[in-house]
Amino acid sequence: MPHVRAIHIDLASTLVEPTPTVDLRLHAYEVSTSNFLRAVTNYANRAVAEITKHRNAQEADKKRLSDKTAAVKAETNQCKVKEIDLLAVMEREKEEVREAETSITTLKRHLASIRESCQSVDAEIEHYRALTANLRREKDRERQTLELHAAHTGPELDACETRLRCHIEGIEKDRLLIRFTHIDKMNIDREFSFVLDVASRSNQVITTTPPLPNLPILLNELSETRDILYFIKLMRLAFAQLVDR
Repeated sequence: MPHVRAIHIDLASTLVEPTPTVDLRLHAYEVSTSNFLRAVTNYANRAVAEITKHRNAQEADKKRLSDKTAAVKAETNQCKVKEIDLLAVMEREKEEVREAETSITTLKRHLASIRESCQSVDAEIEHYRALTANLRREKDRERQTLELHAAHTGPELDACETRLRCHIEGIEKDRLLIRFTHIDKMNIDREFSFVLDVASRSNQVITTTPPLPNLPILLNELSETRDILYFIKLMRLAFAQLVDR
């Protein structure tokens, strides 16, 4: 910007002139003023541009910081959610571990009880094996006794069946079916029978065909004598008396 020198006016010489005039040098002033205003305007524009540049930079920095803060907050929230989920998973796992430990303890007690039961059952099995062995030996002795008895009574039974015209057979456990023929002279093939239960000492007649009115008397006789062959003879005689009536 050009330097404007100060104006010196010789007032005395100016006043003596016929037409006094003062050269104010307005053109130079206008040029100087225009240059000054232009310089001020340029400065202001540069200042505004610089301020705008800094403001935009600050806004960009603020936006970056805001975005980064939002991203950090979002990531933090996700981490919190994951932490909550992880805590829930850990709690469930702890509960499952407690349940598993409880189940294991229960199973151990059950296993111990089963082992005790097995030991008791094994002891009971051994006891029953011993009983079975004893019963088998007793049965063997009974069978031998029965075979020996059958060997002695077999001929006597055959003679009884032949003499009394009867047939004796076992139909159930401890029950004998005795059938007679040659009682009814009009029909020698007609059968007369009764079923004798020999399970207890008080032998019982389960059924007779045909019924015998004097059966209780005959049973009393059997209870007193305990002689089954003699009772069979009495039953044949009772059937014969029934037919003769």
